[in-house]
Amino acid sequence: MALKATVFKVELQIADMDRNYYESHALTVARHASETDERMMVRLLVFALYASDALAFGKGIAADDEPTLWEKDLTGTIERWIEVGQPDEREIRKASGRAKQVVIVTYGRSAEPWWEQNRDKLQRISNLTVLRLPQATTQALAALANRNMQLQCSIQERSVLITTDTGAVQVDPEVLMGALGGASPKT
Repeated sequence: MALKATVFKVELQIADMDRNYYESHALTVARHASETDERMMVRLLVFALYASDALAFGKGIAADDEPTLWEKDLTGTIERWIEVGQPDEREIRKASGRAKQVVIVTYGRSAEPWWEQNRDKLQRISNLTVLRLPQATTQALAALANRNMQLQCSIQERSVLITTDTGAVQVDPEVLMGALGGASPKT
């Protein structure tokens, strides 16, 4: 018998001063049986970073042909393809041909070796952004996970503060390539 996904209800309030985006989202997030709280919370963080009316979660870990998150326009054209983790370089190239922008958000112990192994090949992809999250930060996010969450997310000058009733986590994504949030990187 296959294990079922665990359902999380999330009220996510976003105040993104960098993009002038201020919205609340009522989300139902299914955490696959093989997914950790850490990865699920990273998915929620990434949703907040790129939030829009058209941004949606993909089918999840079990679907090879869909990203973690994606944004499509009204014609079905993929505007943004977002993956969380360390995807295969060939899959990233394939996604870059299907979407106007591709974003990879990597985290965990294997993030640095993955980047070192793939950096040269990935830097040839013009519509790619790669972000890395510190492991201590993503583990602190995992500690905030709860079946019914109310998250407040403030984003200012590429820095993210996520707060709940039980705590707060400061997140400073490192831009390895491209730009955070679709905006130009600071120089």
